Amino acid sequence: MNANSSDSKEQRWLKTPVANLVRHVQSENYYARIRVRGKLIWKSLKTDRISVAKLRLGDFHKKERQRAATSKAIARGKMTFGDAVTAYKQQRANDPNIKPGTVEYDDYRIKALLESWPELEQADVSKITDSECKSWSAKNAKANSSSSHNHTVGILRRIFQIIIESGARYDNPALTAKRVKEHTKKQIKLPELNQFEKLVEAIKTAGSGFSAPAADLVQFLAFGGFRISEAKNVAWADCDFKREKIILRGNPGTGLKGRHAGEFREVPMIPEMQKLLRQIQTKRPDGPQTEKVMRVFECQKSLNTACKKLGIARITHHDLRHFFATRCIESGVDIPTVSRWLGHKDGGALAMKTYGHLRDEHSTTMAQKVTFVNTSTPNEAVVVVDKPSDGHTANGGSQTKTAAQAKAAYSYPWWASNEAMEVFWGQSNEPVQIVPLPKYLQNAKAAMGREVFEQELAEPRVLLEEFAARAGEQIIEKLKAKIFPPKNGHFEM
Repeated sequence: MNANSSDSKEQRWLKTPVANLVRHVQSENYYARIRVRGKLIWKSLKTDRISVAKLRLGDFHKKERQRAATSKAIARGKMTFGDAVTAYKQQRANDPNIKPGTVEYDDYRIKALLESWPELEQADVSKITDSECKSWSAKNAKANSSSSHNHTVGILRRIFQIIIESGARYDNPALTAKRVKEHTKKQIKLPELNQFEKLVEAIKTAGSGFSAPAADLVQFLAFGGFRISEAKNVAWADCDFKREKIILRGNPGTGLKGRHAGEFREVPMIPEMQKLLRQIQTKRPDGPQTEKVMRVFECQKSLNTACKKLGIARITHHDLRHFFATRCIESGVDIPTVSRWLGHKDGGALAMKTYGHLRDEHSTTMAQKVTFVNTSTPNEAVVVVDKPSDGHTANGGSQTKTAAQAKAAYSYPWWASNEAMEVFWGQSNEPVQIVPLPKYLQNAKAAMGREVFEQELAEPRVLLEEFAARAGEQIIEKLKAKIFPPKNGHFEM
């Protein structure tokens, strides 16, 4: 029975011309089979190509030898700081709760630590003193941002904790390396709408083969509020044009930031985003559903160059996420909703702290709407009537007449029209609620070409101003002529 079992096992594996490299018969994938310090170690190299397997085998063998050497040094209680760094990296890499991006940033900070303290890597950990750590900390704090310095200090302390656990020393000298107070976040400087349009155009016409894809990425980030890591993983299959949603899944292995692998979130596909995606589809009509929407996955150099050319403040990928959030809030979307679109899970606390302000231009514009006198004239579209004793209409007007009385004043029955613009325009200008609220909201969305929230209907004048900007003067004049026919030089209610 043992002989048969042995024969069966041998039949599952094929030897190769390369030492320590075998191939699995069924999967055809290559495996490393090495012996380190008397222990036999198997490792899938996750490839069926021998050229790739040979390269991965060398890397794996080197890593295992380093691991064994570090383990031996730890067992002796004698090690260099470089040995401890290796143990720390292995510990982080094997922790399933730490995402690859965090491990990558740790590696970057460790590299910066060793560059800022050249003698540290080969130093005997038992001989590193409190004063040396304190001196390094003072110099490093001056040369780096507060957050970078504090992160590096945290890593230094954790590495020494590994050293203590190994028995190489009993105290942690990195506790004398002082953290510094992190500076208040700088005020976000975002481009105005006309500047953003010029920015996109400057990137698109820069002359590089990547200019157009880079301009697409800038708009994609701005119109969706995505993190750069989220944007690069969006495929055409994630773009639901029927529901007007984009599904974000994040990295295939680790998922979205702050969520478990496999979780997703949905972001509305605003009109500008729909237009952008349709334009991209026109250029790539035969692309499969699994294809990534974006052709480039970063555009910082293009942003830097364009900002410098236009003489505006430098913006980053993440600033475009701020730009999206700010535009949403300025357009009347409530902060908890914006927070949900951004993927925050705190109910809007962070968004309120970050975006609980409006830009000076928007604040000034809104201030002009505040008045304490009745400034309406007979020719204005929105008519204000006296406050009744029995309540108000749902859209903010005063209910002084019945719906039947209000309808009798019109020669054209816009409330029964199949044209969303007519229903929206008519009800927004009529103090009496003629159209049921659900129908009014539905037609408002269609007329505005964007998501409209019920609370926005309480400010019809604001909606009408935005609609006028979207529709254009010609359409507005047609609506006025059709729904508000002049009579004796005045508009009729």
